[in-house]
Amino acid sequence: MLQDKRILLILTGGIAAYKGLDLIRRLRERGASVTPVLTRAAEQFVTPLSVAALAGEKVYRDLFDLTEEAEMGHIQLSRSADLILVAPATADIMAKIAQGRADDLASTLLLATDTPVMIAPAMNVRMWDHPATQRNLAQITADGVHVVGPNKGDMACGEHGPGRMSEPLEIVAAVQAHFGPRPLTGKRVLVTSGPTHEPIDPVRYIANRSSGAQGAALGRALVNLGADVVFVTGPADVPPPVGAQVIRVETAEQMKDAALAALPVDAAVFAAAVADWRVEGVHAQKLKKTAGGLPSLQFAENPDILAHVAQMETGRPGLVVGFAAETNDVIENATAKRLRKGCDWIVANDVSPETGIMGGAENAVTLISDAGAETWPRTSKADVAVQLADCIAKALV
Repeated sequence: MLQDKRILLILTGGIAAYKGLDLIRRLRERGASVTPVLTRAAEQFVTPLSVAALAGEKVYRDLFDLTEEAEMGHIQLSRSADLILVAPATADIMAKIAQGRADDLASTLLLATDTPVMIAPAMNVRMWDHPATQRNLAQITADGVHVVGPNKGDMACGEHGPGRMSEPLEIVAAVQAHFGPRPLTGKRVLVTSGPTHEPIDPVRYIANRSSGAQGAALGRALVNLGADVVFVTGPADVPPPVGAQVIRVETAEQMKDAALAALPVDAAVFAAAVADWRVEGVHAQKLKKTAGGLPSLQFAENPDILAHVAQMETGRPGLVVGFAAETNDVIENATAKRLRKGCDWIVANDVSPETGIMGGAENAVTLISDAGAETWPRTSKADVAVQLADCIAKALV
């Protein structure tokens, strides 16, 4: 919890500023006091009145306000908090932090402080990917600023990709992890994530629609709780979690080898959507379309990584968690899968096309264990990850 922690929350000018209202509420629910600072651009998206009402505190807006300077100088304001949180953090404020600029209240506070700083970036995918932003990010992290996110998903501008601000609960989890205690400190956790690509020839492969978003979010949540995370990922669309040991693979065989090499671990979470089959005898050259008809492909079954680890007689992790992506009879099929594989928990979800879950930003899961089936409300994948990480922490402590 965050009892009696003082958070200076800087909201900058992006559409994600509306999430800042929920973030204030979530922080205060956990006992923190929130002192808000709004940039002029942020006021185009949220009003000072709504921010002040939720925070229960005065909103600071102007650098050269003599009344405010008499009551609370900007130097004092910058050092009176336990943490300065910038959410959303636009490309502009990131540039100012990296370059040491101080041309408004927010940037002056960030330059004048000796308090830890955490930012939650939010911007268009092209702005996030731009070399200038990535250079600024590298400088910011080198200077000791903590970074949460961003996530991948649909944006207000209509584009899709990394740049969405982390969800409020995900940011809260990072804030809690900053202050500690972190319940998974000293625990080693293996997470597999993303799809696998099973080659047909040098050009073509068999895959699925998994984006890797749920696995990456879980990896971040576990890192925030202090875990030493080994993150084995297939060719995912989303960036891997910062702070994890990342191992990139392509095929199911490679993922199995990497997972086994990561042992021993305290817990293993198999969130990857591993292809069930591979092509036997991969063609060395690209298959050509000819008048001779369709090529004949022979398939072989891929290794069952979850079952292999769950049924190990020696070296089995204390907690083994699988995922079950189903399109019908979700709980029944997932319950049978848990017993068949021998794992402790199964996280089941409905990935029928109409749900939009496979490759989407949200998830609706049921956690199945010896205790039964617990269905969670549909929410963001980040929130699912935070909740599941908390369950794992309670099981391991």
